[in-house]
Amino acid sequence: MFSLLRVAIRVALAAVLSMVGAVTVSAHEVQPSVSDVIITESEVTITLTTAIEPLIAGLNLDEITDTNDSPLAGFHDRLRALPPAELSTALTEAWPGIAEQITLRAGDTDLPIVLGEIDIPDVGDVEVRRDSSLTLTADLPDDGTPVVFGWDASLGGLIVRQGDGESSYDAYLTGGAMTDAMPREGVAEQTLGQVIARYVVSGFDHIIPKGLDHILFVLGLFFYALAWRPMLWQVTAFTAAHTVTLALATLGYVQPTMWIIETLIALSIVWIAVENVIGGPKKEIGWPRIAVVFGFGLLHGLGFASVLSEFGLGQHFVASLISFNIGVEIGQLAVIATAFLLLGLPFGSKPFYRKAIVIPGSLIIAAIGTYWVFNRIGLVGDLPYLT
Repeated sequence: MFSLLRVAIRVALAAVLSMVGAVTVSAHEVQPSVSDVIITESEVTITLTTAIEPLIAGLNLDEITDTNDSPLAGFHDRLRALPPAELSTALTEAWPGIAEQITLRAGDTDLPIVLGEIDIPDVGDVEVRRDSSLTLTADLPDDGTPVVFGWDASLGGLIVRQGDGESSYDAYLTGGAMTDAMPREGVAEQTLGQVIARYVVSGFDHIIPKGLDHILFVLGLFFYALAWRPMLWQVTAFTAAHTVTLALATLGYVQPTMWIIETLIALSIVWIAVENVIGGPKKEIGWPRIAVVFGFGLLHGLGFASVLSEFGLGQHFVASLISFNIGVEIGQLAVIATAFLLLGLPFGSKPFYRKAIVIPGSLIIAAIGTYWVFNRIGLVGDLPYLT
């Protein structure tokens, strides 16, 4: 009987870790493109920031989360190693096919898109995504009709930004979706409901599947104690803290250096996991642990702010910020609920729970966090299943 329980525990722990593995972010991770749109009475100009190698290679970014998963990965990786001049030539040759996957329309009129300036960085670490900048232009008909923009699902996600500050429009397009109608004067309008839905989904998305570091931190909180009171205090402290720094950074009051923040986030994962191992079994929580979790929550909030800096928070700023936090919390609670259903509920009351689950799980989390610390300060290279 005991052997069967041990097998069941291993299966459950493997399920949790496989969930973590499924959300790993690698140097080949598929990330959204970013477009800044300027519309005048006669012309639309789009500055597109994207990795052009997947577009040239013809990868279907709607079906993969990592370019290594594509059958065209070899061709894609060879493109990463091309110097700017050669990659620019490859883009020019592939452009007619790429342009067919982009929709730009004024009213009922399809607009021919002209590929203008191409700015490609020099070859660096070929294992790291290289973002290029493309200038796309199109002449507008003189009927004053608004513009819609989007592209095929196979090109991946697309962040669209029009305008600046509070009078701005932002959209995150997936699955071949189109923007709202963008007028030639002013910007497209979004309802409060549209903004709330968009940012809740975005907040959840940046925990599951994109936030492996945050997932591991939350799992570290889960392994501290199964009792509801310690978990509630930790989650509350973490939420309050990252809400504060997320707001401050998004408003521009704090401008962190992201590699330092990412390194400190990795250290926070190690700290929490090691404390789980050496602290002994817990049924209650002390203020030192709450203070530590709050402090680390401040760091994680700065990490989330780098996400919002891509999207912008123009219309309905407060609702956008709150909605993003709600999405983050739903994602964190989903992680805790999954861990509880797979590990806590069936095995939490067993005498071997700490020895067979908490300690091994925390050690794995600490090991991954330690690797990230050294990776983010440049002492070790990328591992595709961890970075």
